[in-house]
Amino acid sequence: MSPALTLQSLPLFPLGTVLFPGGVLPLRIFEVRYLDMIARCHKAGAPFGVVLLTQGGEVRHPSVSEAFSHVGTLATIDELDNPRPGLMMIRASGAQRFRITSSDQLKHGLWVADVERLPADMAVPIPEDLKFTATALGKLIQSLEEKTPSDGQMPLQGPFQLENCGWVANRWCELLPLPTPLKQRMMELDNPLVRLELVSDVLARTGIAT
Repeated sequence: MSPALTLQSLPLFPLGTVLFPGGVLPLRIFEVRYLDMIARCHKAGAPFGVVLLTQGGEVRHPSVSEAFSHVGTLATIDELDNPRPGLMMIRASGAQRFRITSSDQLKHGLWVADVERLPADMAVPIPEDLKFTATALGKLIQSLEEKTPSDGQMPLQGPFQLENCGWVANRWCELLPLPTPLKQRMMELDNPLVRLELVSDVLARTGIAT
């Protein structure tokens, strides 16, 4: 593995949600361990890692140990606001997926990890029998754009890639009320076409799109 594909001591943010590449992540931060981490990342223009909690809560309790998935997504900070001391509001974007090779919890509770970056999804065109997934997503995006105030923010961000299997699958995974462990398994899939096929089954079964 070349050095360009690895990151050492990546700060982690274990959450009860799954961040997909290209996704939007708004966060309200008040724990000291994360206030310091986010401030440092923002100043350096560096990413942090979002991983799914499998044990423990988003707010630390000394009596409860934390555990998390070993595959996560790099997050880059797009916007940061300090409405008052001890509170940060950020909007981050999902970038490349990674796999943790080793992790350590520092004294003040922050997790850091050595990680290897995983390949980005290949740009796979959507086959004819799955184009209904892109059509339905396009209609939903149009509806969201009409309903979002001019000074508001969409839960999805452009550029919209409605011809791309991975992008369409990822957006549906974020929007659908899927169990969180299933979202994690979807995110970990290396084949974007398989991910979209699984999404299409959910859409057809629920009647959201056929």
